[in-house]
Amino acid sequence: MPAISFQSVSKTYPARAKSSALKALDGVSFDIEQGEFFGLLGPNGAGKTTLISILAGLNRATGGKVLVHGHDVASDYAQARRSLGVVPQELVFDPFFNVREALRIQSGYFGVKNNDAWIDELLDSLGLADKANSNMRQLSGGMKRRVLVAQALVHKPPVIVLDEPTAGVDVELRQTLWQFIAKLNREGHTVLLTTHYLEEAEALCSRIAMLKQGKVVALDRTSELLKNASSNVLRFKVDSELPMELARQARITGRIVQFPANNAAEIEHYLAAVRQAGLTAEDVEIRKADLEDVFLDVMSNGYTATTGAAA
Repeated sequence: MPAISFQSVSKTYPARAKSSALKALDGVSFDIEQGEFFGLLGPNGAGKTTLISILAGLNRATGGKVLVHGHDVASDYAQARRSLGVVPQELVFDPFFNVREALRIQSGYFGVKNNDAWIDELLDSLGLADKANSNMRQLSGGMKRRVLVAQALVHKPPVIVLDEPTAGVDVELRQTLWQFIAKLNREGHTVLLTTHYLEEAEALCSRIAMLKQGKVVALDRTSELLKNASSNVLRFKVDSELPMELARQARITGRIVQFPANNAAEIEHYLAAVRQAGLTAEDVEIRKADLEDVFLDVMSNGYTATTGAAA
């Protein structure tokens, strides 16, 4: 039985005064197996947060259904929600309680009592031990994010959903969080991650689905997605803008220019074109394609969905 099963999930928001109906999800179907570390990627507006909201029972699908450990999130909400620990994007907190009190109250929502040992472990693992008696209002944004993670895990859910958990947080928290989540995953917890940090998804996720305009456009093992990408990327720096025709083929970040390059002939072609434009390529290097290259290729080349076996 899958940990999570999305079955032909659709979501349409009705038309409003000056806008037509919006189809946020269009027949999304895939399973996440128990114990997987699964990545859900897509640009803003692709439908990721809508899908997570339906999974968490905060939104209702227009069509299809979602199961968590076999429990329908609509008709069997209580059982499905008990199996989930969801870390939302937004920093939502109750300003009237300290950190330990907030975790005890969250435990009570799930009928969990006498779990102070687990709360202590969460506080210690997430670097919150010295903040246990601090009021939530006194915490920095990064510390509040850590508390949200602890609240999601306080009832020891078998399925952990992380919706942009490291957005805008410091490197230390990212390291602390991933070490702890990776440990829980090794112990058998299923993890579903949405993130814009593609290097995190590449390092952590065994399988990945990509959404575009509410549809699954790629679904496979991370290793297979990388294997099917352009074998190499030419990377260099320039001090001036590339000619428009050349720039259209490149990925440009500030002074850094990158071209997909499968062989020596393509590499020389791009470097020659740069020279002919009167520019000098500096710090030239060839590297393997990464998940960001795959993501941009999938998003720019239309729907190229594949079906990958579970990890």
